[in-house]
Amino acid sequence: MDVLARQLAASITAHHLEDATFAVALSGGIDSVVLLHLLRCSLKLPPSRLRAIHVNHQINPAAAAWAAHCRRYCRELGVPLRVHKVEVARGNSTEAAARSARYEAFAKSAASVIALAHNRDDQSETVLLQLLRGAGPRGLAAMPEFRAGEPALWRPLLGVPRADIAAHARRHRLRWVEDDSNVDTAYTRNFLRHEVLPLIEQRLPGAVAVLARGARLQVEAAVLLDDLARIDLDAGSGATLRVAMLAGMPAPRARNVLRYHLRQRGLVMPDASRLDELLRQVLESREDARLQIDLGPLSARRFRGELHLVRKLPPLPAGFARAWNGRGLLQLPELGGSLEMLRAGQGGLAARWLRTLTVRARVGGERLQLHAGGPRRTLRNLLQEAALPPWQRDRLPLLFVGERLAAVPGVGVDVQFQSQRSTAGWLPRWRID
Repeated sequence: MDVLARQLAASITAHHLEDATFAVALSGGIDSVVLLHLLRCSLKLPPSRLRAIHVNHQINPAAAAWAAHCRRYCRELGVPLRVHKVEVARGNSTEAAARSARYEAFAKSAASVIALAHNRDDQSETVLLQLLRGAGPRGLAAMPEFRAGEPALWRPLLGVPRADIAAHARRHRLRWVEDDSNVDTAYTRNFLRHEVLPLIEQRLPGAVAVLARGARLQVEAAVLLDDLARIDLDAGSGATLRVAMLAGMPAPRARNVLRYHLRQRGLVMPDASRLDELLRQVLESREDARLQIDLGPLSARRFRGELHLVRKLPPLPAGFARAWNGRGLLQLPELGGSLEMLRAGQGGLAARWLRTLTVRARVGGERLQLHAGGPRRTLRNLLQEAALPPWQRDRLPLLFVGERLAAVPGVGVDVQFQSQRSTAGWLPRWRID
């Protein structure tokens, strides 16, 4: 067994992958060709545990030829191959769109582990890119060797120099394809690979290895910062962040907590200046200010001393209304949640009204009388008393019988539609997705 094969075997042991099934992300380039060769021919993994995935992005004119090459190579090795043809949106972020399409294809694999062929030079380039983007420790940690998931991601060649991979390919007379876009220095990564890093390496031999080693050190720093964030949050982040807690911290710790909170919700991390602006507005805005900061799929809102991350919804269609008989779970994606009825005692919605319900959104001016002899109050005041955040009030489903408001989840049922003392009623429950 050669040196590279021993490194792969050691990585399998270190990450407890002895019983895993692997799918190699096979682009047809030298790195992925060598990785598949090592797993099949050096480690002797059987086809029952090893397969390959090729993603055809349909961008390069040679894409069909690359897919054909991967098919031939996999037939030679006796490895099953699945080719995914994907559509990639063209524009300023074509690279990012292609990457997203690849990972969506990987997620469909039946294998427990996706094997990626990133090498030490790729890691060094990523560290330098992240450094130039002003990334913190998590960004500078670059690519992890192993990331748990379904499927997990595994980069067993991450500590291997590109030159060693090329030597293995020549020694075993392997054939691969060359992507001409990899030499186009209009792409920042290629500019660093072909012009900047060779110059640095010439002046400072071993610099590429040092950059990759720095990524491993940053992993430790990132883990410690997450531990600190969890301590500051006292056993973890909840659905919201208390503004007073952030205000009582030194700015670096507050930023660390905020980054951790955003990452726990799957957000792409904003750059340092945007994160600083978010923290400043959260801390300095008036208590009654309707703070709303765009964070991609979510927006940051402040309400009653807490920072909320709220999913953005498209505008409601004009005249939105849905008929409902009160049965089962009513999905209302337009309002951002689902509605169901729970059995209640006196004061719930009488069963005879369930067949005639219409669900609508607020338009303003609605009123409810919750108690016999009590006043008929505006829904606006009732929602304020219920401490419902403003952005939820406009998407709250209202239940009408004809043109009369009958019930509002979390508020109550109008006396005209309430069940009597001898009969059970129903209360609507609203669940936000």
